[in-house]
Amino acid sequence: MSITPAPESMPEYKGAPLDADRGPGLGCFWIQAVALVIAMILAPLSAVLNWPAPIAIGLLFLVVILLLLVGQTSIFLLRLVAADRKGRRAPMRSATKTVGQLEDESKGDKGSGGVGESR
Repeated sequence: MSITPAPESMPEYKGAPLDADRGPGLGCFWIQAVALVIAMILAPLSAVLNWPAPIAIGLLFLVVILLLLVGQTSIFLLRLVAADRKGRRAPMRSATKTVGQLEDESKGDKGSGGVGESR
């Protein structure tokens, strides 16, 4: 059962609520990560095996570009996970209450004039 949070409570991405169907997916991330690992192995091997300089330079540039892409994709995927968890606001399997649940309960108990409340 999937609970989707209200659109106004979701983080924004390019001016609209973050949507899991938009942007790169997990498959795209794994392809980039595998390409990065291969390029990171080939870059130093190109120097050891005396490959031509343009190939070694190209591999170094490829490593830098793939580092940027993998980093940005992982940040986007982490934002999706955070947006999904923000809607639930409760741990999946936990007997204890979250800090947010404790704060919500304390707000319900202090209905009239607690410390720090303005009237």
